[in-house]
Amino acid sequence: MNGNYAEILERVAAAAGRAGHPARVLAVSKTQPAAAIRALAALGQRAFGENYVQEGLAKQLEPDGLNLEWPLIGPLQSNKCREVALHFDWLQSLDRGKLVEPLNRYRDAARPPLNVLIQVNIDAEPSKSGCAPTEVPRLAREVAQAPRLRLRGLMAIPQPAPDATARREAFERMRALYAATRATFPQMDTLSMGMSDDFELAIESGASMVRIGTALFGARA
Repeated sequence: MNGNYAEILERVAAAAGRAGHPARVLAVSKTQPAAAIRALAALGQRAFGENYVQEGLAKQLEPDGLNLEWPLIGPLQSNKCREVALHFDWLQSLDRGKLVEPLNRYRDAARPPLNVLIQVNIDAEPSKSGCAPTEVPRLAREVAQAPRLRLRGLMAIPQPAPDATARREAFERMRALYAATRATFPQMDTLSMGMSDDFELAIESGASMVRIGTALFGARA
């Protein structure tokens, strides 16, 4: 893992240099044991994304003494809003307005606001979570008006495509949507897209956060 992590950071830095903007790595720790998280944290990784609320909560209790950042990156059910508001640092998959009020209500005022990314279904895939691009302005406004939430930006997982041209086209549409939204909400600073097999292309297309799982931890069992 040591070599994998160093190589990933080098490739991210190189892509960010070509793109002319910084990019950070979110380690996708879904299904990974706490020991793997500890090992990566010992190398300097601070942010670990979880897909499932209960799995993420269990892992937050494991790496004792480590000051880690925990985003939820999977779809959020309404009945899990309280747990996410109380225990996570980010929600990177907000896709409907009904989540905003409970997240804001349950967020502890003693903690910093919950960081929020709006998930966009950029390719209109029927089986994928995320709002339509046309819904982004309304959702962004609702999040921005909630005092215990902090609108940070957008997230998308474009449809897998065999060639780089098709992937780049989806990334470019997300970059344009992010730029248009940020013109109204200048506090936004994060465009999350790109994973283990295409993160360099995503960074070159505007991503400031990439989600890396397999390339860091290896294939899931």
